Amino acid sequence: MNTPAFNLASKTAVITGGASGIGLAIARRFAAHGAAIEILDLQPAGLEVAINELRAAGHKANGETCDVADPVSVDAAFARLLARHDRVHILVNNAGIAHVGNALTTTPEDFARIQRVNVNGVAHCTQSALRHMTTKGGGVILNLASTVSQMAINDRFAYATSKGAVLAMTYSIAKDFLEQGIRCNAIMPGRIHTPFVDGFIAKNYPGREDEMFEKLSKAQPIGRMGTPDEVAAAALFLCSDEASFITGSAYPVDGGTLTIR
Repeated sequence: MNTPAFNLASKTAVITGGASGIGLAIARRFAAHGAAIEILDLQPAGLEVAINELRAAGHKANGETCDVADPVSVDAAFARLLARHDRVHILVNNAGIAHVGNALTTTPEDFARIQRVNVNGVAHCTQSALRHMTTKGGGVILNLASTVSQMAINDRFAYATSKGAVLAMTYSIAKDFLEQGIRCNAIMPGRIHTPFVDGFIAKNYPGREDEMFEKLSKAQPIGRMGTPDEVAAAALFLCSDEASFITGSAYPVDGGTLTIR
Protein backbone atom coordinates (compact mmCIF):
# COMPACT_ATOMS: atom_id res chain seq x y z
CA MET A 1 0.00 0.00 0.00
CA ASN A 2 1.35 3.41 -0.98
CA THR A 3 2.14 5.93 1.75
CA PRO A 4 -0.12 9.01 1.55
CA ALA A 5 1.52 12.16 0.25
CA PHE A 6 2.87 14.62 2.80
CA ASN A 7 2.80 12.01 5.52
CA LEU A 8 4.40 13.24 8.77
CA ALA A 9 3.43 10.27 10.92
CA SER A 10 6.15 9.30 13.40
CA LYS A 11 7.76 12.75 13.02
CA THR A 12 8.07 15.46 15.66
CA ALA A 13 7.77 19.08 14.58
CA VAL A 14 8.80 22.07 16.69
CA ILE A 15 7.03 25.28 15.70
CA THR A 16 8.05 28.57 17.25
CA GLY A 17 5.35 31.20 17.66
CA GLY A 18 2.90 28.38 17.03
CA ALA A 19 0.08 29.57 19.28
CA SER A 20 -1.44 32.00 16.79
CA GLY A 21 -1.51 33.20 13.20
CA ILE A 22 0.69 31.47 10.65
CA GLY A 23 2.39 29.35 13.32
CA LEU A 24 -0.90 27.90 14.53
CA ALA A 25 -2.01 27.21 10.96
CA ILE A 26 1.24 25.28 10.40
CA ALA A 27 0.73 23.36 13.65
CA ARG A 28 -2.79 22.40 12.61
CA ARG A 29 -1.71 21.33 9.13
CA PHE A 30 1.27 19.28 10.34
CA ALA A 31 -0.83 17.63 13.06
CA ALA A 32 -3.51 16.68 10.53
CA HIS A 33 -0.79 14.88 8.57
CA GLY A 34 0.35 12.88 11.56
CA ALA A 35 3.13 14.90 13.19
CA ALA A 36 3.59 15.17 16.94
CA ILE A 37 3.56 18.91 17.57
CA GLU A 38 5.72 20.89 19.98
CA ILE A 39 4.87 24.59 20.15
CA LEU A 40 7.27 27.16 21.57
CA ASP A 41 5.55 30.45 22.36
CA LEU A 42 6.05 33.43 24.62
CA GLN A 43 2.37 33.69 25.60
CA PRO A 44 1.37 30.93 28.07
CA ALA A 45 -2.38 31.54 27.77
CA GLY A 46 -2.37 31.32 23.99
CA LEU A 47 -0.07 28.32 24.14
CA GLU A 48 -2.49 26.45 26.38
CA VAL A 49 -5.44 27.23 24.10
CA ALA A 50 -3.56 26.03 21.01
CA ILE A 51 -2.42 22.80 22.63
CA ASN A 52 -5.90 22.05 23.96
CA GLU A 53 -7.38 22.65 20.51
CA LEU A 54 -4.97 20.23 18.86
CA ARG A 55 -5.50 17.59 21.52
CA ALA A 56 -9.28 17.93 21.29
CA ALA A 57 -8.97 17.16 17.58
CA GLY A 58 -7.14 13.94 18.45
CA HIS A 59 -3.62 15.11 17.71
CA LYS A 60 -0.41 14.73 19.69
CA ALA A 61 0.54 18.17 20.98
CA ASN A 62 2.66 19.68 23.71
CA GLY A 63 4.39 22.99 24.18
CA GLU A 64 6.77 25.11 26.17
CA THR A 65 6.67 28.74 27.15
CA CYS A 66 9.81 30.15 25.60
CA ASP A 67 11.45 33.46 24.76
CA VAL A 68 13.29 32.72 21.52
CA ALA A 69 15.45 35.84 22.01
CA ASP A 70 16.97 34.25 25.14
CA PRO A 71 19.33 31.33 24.40
CA VAL A 72 18.97 30.00 27.97
CA SER A 73 15.18 29.88 27.58
CA VAL A 74 15.51 28.15 24.21
CA ASP A 75 17.96 25.51 25.43
CA ALA A 76 15.76 24.78 28.44
CA ALA A 77 12.66 24.42 26.27
CA PHE A 78 14.45 22.03 23.90
CA ALA A 79 15.74 19.97 26.84
CA ARG A 80 12.18 19.56 28.14
CA LEU A 81 10.64 18.66 24.80
CA LEU A 82 13.46 16.25 23.96
CA ALA A 83 12.63 14.43 27.18
CA ARG A 84 9.30 13.62 25.52
CA HIS A 85 10.65 12.58 22.10
CA ASP A 86 13.48 10.47 20.76
CA ARG A 87 13.97 12.86 17.86
CA VAL A 88 13.05 16.24 16.53
CA HIS A 89 12.61 15.86 12.79
CA ILE A 90 11.36 19.34 11.86
CA LEU A 91 11.94 22.86 13.15
CA VAL A 92 9.83 25.74 11.85
CA ASN A 93 11.26 29.12 12.84
CA ASN A 94 8.08 31.16 12.69
CA ALA A 95 8.25 33.40 15.77
CA GLY A 96 8.78 37.04 14.90
CA ILE A 97 7.65 40.60 15.49
CA ALA A 98 7.07 43.55 13.16
CA HIS A 99 7.96 47.21 13.24
CA VAL A 100 7.00 50.29 11.24
CA GLY A 101 9.64 52.96 10.65
CA ASN A 102 12.40 54.09 8.33
CA ALA A 103 16.12 54.55 9.00
CA LEU A 104 15.53 57.90 10.72
CA THR A 105 12.36 57.17 12.67
CA THR A 106 13.47 53.77 14.04
CA THR A 107 15.07 54.12 17.45
CA PRO A 108 18.20 52.14 18.32
CA GLU A 109 16.16 50.34 20.98
CA ASP A 110 13.48 49.27 18.52
CA PHE A 111 16.05 48.21 15.94
CA ALA A 112 17.84 46.04 18.50
CA ARG A 113 14.54 44.56 19.75
CA ILE A 114 13.52 43.44 16.27
CA GLN A 115 16.90 41.83 15.64
CA ARG A 116 16.86 40.06 19.03
CA VAL A 117 13.61 38.29 18.21
CA ASN A 118 13.68 37.90 14.44
CA VAL A 119 17.39 37.18 13.93
CA ASN A 120 18.80 35.98 17.23
CA GLY A 121 15.64 33.99 17.90
CA VAL A 122 16.02 32.04 14.66
CA ALA A 123 19.71 31.47 15.40
CA HIS A 124 19.10 30.26 18.98
CA CYS A 125 16.38 27.79 17.99
CA THR A 126 18.36 26.57 14.98
CA GLN A 127 21.44 25.96 17.12
CA SER A 128 19.45 23.96 19.67
CA ALA A 129 17.86 21.89 16.92
CA LEU A 130 21.14 21.34 15.08
CA ARG A 131 22.90 20.03 18.18
CA HIS A 132 20.26 17.31 18.18
CA MET A 133 19.71 16.77 14.45
CA THR A 134 23.40 16.38 13.66
CA THR A 135 23.58 13.40 16.03
CA LYS A 136 20.27 11.81 15.02
CA GLY A 137 20.46 11.43 11.29
CA GLY A 138 19.37 14.84 10.04
CA GLY A 139 16.16 16.78 9.80
CA VAL A 140 14.42 19.74 8.21
CA ILE A 141 14.58 23.40 9.16
CA LEU A 142 12.12 25.88 7.67
CA ASN A 143 12.50 29.62 8.25
CA LEU A 144 9.77 32.20 7.82
CA ALA A 145 11.41 35.04 5.94
CA SER A 146 9.35 37.59 3.99
CA THR A 147 9.00 39.22 0.60
CA VAL A 148 10.88 42.15 2.19
CA SER A 149 13.92 39.87 2.27
CA GLN A 150 14.18 40.61 -1.47
CA MET A 151 12.23 43.81 -2.07
CA ALA A 152 11.62 47.20 -0.47
CA ILE A 153 8.39 48.54 0.97
CA ASN A 154 8.00 51.78 2.83
CA ASP A 155 8.84 52.08 6.53
CA ARG A 156 10.13 48.59 7.24
CA PHE A 157 13.79 49.38 7.94
CA ALA A 158 14.32 47.18 11.01
CA TYR A 159 11.91 44.46 9.92
CA ALA A 160 13.38 44.17 6.40
CA THR A 161 16.88 44.04 7.87
CA SER A 162 15.88 41.16 10.11
CA LYS A 163 14.17 39.17 7.37
CA GLY A 164 17.10 39.66 5.02
CA ALA A 165 19.26 38.11 7.72
CA VAL A 166 16.85 35.17 8.05
CA LEU A 167 17.18 34.50 4.33
CA ALA A 168 20.97 34.66 4.54
CA MET A 169 20.94 32.26 7.50
CA THR A 170 18.80 29.87 5.48
CA TYR A 171 21.41 29.66 2.73
CA SER A 172 24.25 29.29 5.24
CA ILE A 173 22.56 26.49 7.19
CA ALA A 174 21.67 24.62 4.01
CA LYS A 175 25.30 24.77 2.84
CA ASP A 176 26.98 23.93 6.13
CA PHE A 177 24.82 20.95 7.13
CA LEU A 178 24.02 19.30 3.82
CA GLU A 179 26.31 16.35 4.49
CA GLN A 180 24.63 15.74 7.87
CA GLY A 181 21.30 15.15 6.16
CA ILE A 182 19.74 18.48 7.10
CA ARG A 183 17.66 20.45 4.64
CA CYS A 184 16.96 24.15 5.22
CA ASN A 185 14.57 26.32 3.22
CA ALA A 186 12.64 29.54 3.66
CA ILE A 187 9.15 30.74 2.89
CA MET A 188 8.70 34.37 1.90
CA PRO A 189 5.09 35.32 2.62
CA GLY A 190 3.55 38.44 1.20
CA ARG A 191 0.82 40.19 3.15
CA ILE A 192 -1.10 37.49 5.04
CA HIS A 193 -4.40 38.21 6.79
CA THR A 194 -3.73 37.53 10.47
CA PRO A 195 -4.93 39.19 13.68
CA PHE A 196 -1.74 41.27 13.55
CA VAL A 197 -2.89 42.90 10.29
CA ASP A 198 -6.29 43.72 11.77
CA GLY A 199 -4.63 45.20 14.85
CA PHE A 200 -2.18 47.21 12.75
CA ILE A 201 -5.00 48.72 10.68
CA ALA A 202 -7.13 49.50 13.74
CA LYS A 203 -4.20 51.21 15.48
CA ASN A 204 -2.93 53.24 12.56
CA TYR A 205 -6.12 53.98 10.61
CA PRO A 206 -9.02 54.33 13.09
CA GLY A 207 -12.29 54.86 11.31
CA ARG A 208 -10.79 53.79 7.98
CA GLU A 209 -10.44 50.08 8.67
CA ASP A 210 -12.46 48.81 5.69
CA GLU A 211 -10.82 51.25 3.27
CA MET A 212 -7.30 50.34 4.35
CA PHE A 213 -8.00 46.61 4.40
CA GLU A 214 -9.11 46.82 0.78
CA LYS A 215 -6.10 48.95 -0.17
CA LEU A 216 -3.63 46.59 1.47
CA SER A 217 -5.37 43.59 -0.07
CA LYS A 218 -5.15 44.99 -3.58
CA ALA A 219 -1.44 45.75 -3.17
CA GLN A 220 -0.86 42.08 -4.05
CA PRO A 221 -1.12 41.44 -7.82
CA ILE A 222 -3.52 38.57 -7.14
CA GLY A 223 -5.90 41.11 -5.57
CA ARG A 224 -6.16 39.86 -2.00
CA MET A 225 -4.17 38.96 1.09
CA GLY A 226 -3.05 35.43 1.61
CA THR A 227 -4.31 33.20 4.40
CA PRO A 228 -2.30 31.46 7.10
CA ASP A 229 -3.53 28.14 5.70
CA GLU A 230 -1.95 28.91 2.33
CA VAL A 231 1.41 29.48 4.00
CA ALA A 232 0.90 26.30 6.02
CA ALA A 233 0.31 24.29 2.84
CA ALA A 234 3.67 25.43 1.45
CA ALA A 235 5.33 24.66 4.79
CA LEU A 236 3.90 21.13 4.76
CA PHE A 237 5.34 20.45 1.33
CA LEU A 238 8.80 21.82 2.17
CA CYS A 239 8.99 19.83 5.41
CA SER A 240 7.74 16.59 3.89
CA ASP A 241 9.68 13.84 2.14
CA GLU A 242 8.12 15.01 -1.14
CA ALA A 243 10.56 17.94 -0.95
CA SER A 244 13.59 15.76 -0.26
CA PHE A 245 15.48 17.24 -3.25
CA ILE A 246 14.91 20.84 -2.16
CA THR A 247 17.31 22.72 0.10
CA GLY A 248 18.75 26.22 0.22
CA SER A 249 15.67 27.64 -1.51
CA ALA A 250 13.32 30.52 -0.78
CA TYR A 251 9.70 30.06 -1.75
CA PRO A 252 7.42 33.10 -2.24
CA VAL A 253 3.84 32.72 -1.04
CA ASP A 254 2.93 36.23 -2.05
CA GLY A 255 0.21 36.47 -4.69
CA GLY A 256 2.78 37.42 -7.31
CA THR A 257 4.24 40.34 -5.37
CA LEU A 258 7.90 39.58 -6.08
CA THR A 259 7.54 38.76 -9.74
CA ILE A 260 4.54 40.51 -11.31
CA ARG A 261 3.91 43.59 -9.20
